[in-house]
Amino acid sequence: MTKTIVSRSVLMACTAFAALAAPGAMAQDGDELAAIVERLDRLERENSELRAEVEALRNTDAAAPAQPRVTTTVAAAGPQATGIAPTVDEVAGDSDPQIVGVAPDYGFAMLDHAESVNTKPLLQLRAIADGTLDDTVTFSGSVTAIVNYQNSNIDDTFGYLMRHPTGANQNGKHVSEAVLHSAQLAFTARLADGFTGYAELLYDPQQSFGTGTITTLTRNQVQLRRGWVMVGDLERSPAYALLGKMDIPFGLQDTVSPFTNSTNWHAFAGLAYGAQVGYYADGLSLRGMAIQGGAQFRGANAPVNGTAIPSRLNNFAVDASYEAEFAPRYRVRFGGSYQHATAYCQGYPVFHFNPCEEPNGAWAAYGKADLEDLTLLGELARTTDIWKGTAVPDPTNPLSEFEAVKVTSFTFGGRYGFGANEEDQARHEFAVSAEFSRFIAGDDGSPWEAQSQFVAGLSWFPVSNVNLFGEFIRADGFVPLNFLSGGNLPGGATWSRQDALTNVLLFGMEGSF
Repeated sequence: MTKTIVSRSVLMACTAFAALAAPGAMAQDGDELAAIVERLDRLERENSELRAEVEALRNTDAAAPAQPRVTTTVAAAGPQATGIAPTVDEVAGDSDPQIVGVAPDYGFAMLDHAESVNTKPLLQLRAIADGTLDDTVTFSGSVTAIVNYQNSNIDDTFGYLMRHPTGANQNGKHVSEAVLHSAQLAFTARLADGFTGYAELLYDPQQSFGTGTITTLTRNQVQLRRGWVMVGDLERSPAYALLGKMDIPFGLQDTVSPFTNSTNWHAFAGLAYGAQVGYYADGLSLRGMAIQGGAQFRGANAPVNGTAIPSRLNNFAVDASYEAEFAPRYRVRFGGSYQHATAYCQGYPVFHFNPCEEPNGAWAAYGKADLEDLTLLGELARTTDIWKGTAVPDPTNPLSEFEAVKVTSFTFGGRYGFGANEEDQARHEFAVSAEFSRFIAGDDGSPWEAQSQFVAGLSWFPVSNVNLFGEFIRADGFVPLNFLSGGNLPGGATWSRQDALTNVLLFGMEGSF
């Protein structure tokens, strides 16, 4: 507009000068000059209108909110599968990776205690490969709350395994509760290409090893449940390695139930310090872990100079599995594992985390089939030698008639999904499940012979990262790990019982981000 005004002024000055110098020429060209001035006025108006429109567009862009960037999430086993989740970063027109983000489906899969139990590092590598973890740091969190009613046919004797110890928290034949079962917070850091850091904090008063009731401060602590640094990128190499605190690669340990872990998990799932290496390509998975000795956090105990002090890397586990896909959503996985030292190595009386005389290994075989709407799984694990603590060495004790046995656990179950999810048609909105598992820890007829668990479950996923569930659980038998064959009661009696029956009706919600 300024340039137009200057041009018009120059033209008028020239016209005036010409009029003074040559009045005849001015009169002769008057009509032409008037037309030029009129044209300049029109251009000035149009220029002013255009600048006003440009300024209005700039103000609109500045006031508009930035559009969220979306990332594709990781495929998770069971009802939770692939989906789309917005990140924390909101940069208009920019899809480049940001510093901090969230991926709700990935968070659900990593923090879920029911599925992909000991394959979280591989799940993480897959998430990196499919672009879910493009941000430098991905935060995840999970909260699980439950309400239940339990009844037993024997006072203070409840065989339900998702909480312990029962003696300090369950009284009489009928108990009920509305509690926060657990809360988790984790972060996954892309330290550099091929380098990943992970840490997971856990609050779990119902399954804490602390003493007292669930309201005692010793059971209300936050712990670093898992954490590792990992080297690996499946797009570059099928090999990977990690170092830290992690689940031992032994067995399947998964469940088709929405909340309650299988008896196999309670019997053989391990958590320990160590170093793990793995290979994954074309459905073949090979894993090996060097495990810190002594009594680890759960499921592993290798003696170190006759003590439980974890001062030597003298335990290990190996696992091999193969997954074949016959058609879209039709997959079968089967595998086997071996662990050099388990928790079942102590003599009488048994007390968890005490030293062992010598290690007692175990093997496992498992299979899982995802057949579109139907999921089936089965697992068997057994120690390689007898567990000495399953026999009473005192000949004056009537319970000494029972011989020591190898520890065995097996699980089989199925889940059927129905109802298409609006976010992802490959995911089921609802699922019903049934699972049976059994823990065998004693000679035939002994009070600690076995404990069985049956779970019927129902899940509803209103969104991919929230699970509303209900379960009916029946526990047949009461065989606690500590002092299962006696040694803590007068006269060497045992608190294990085969006639104990526990029934549980439970509802809850698990939500993750």
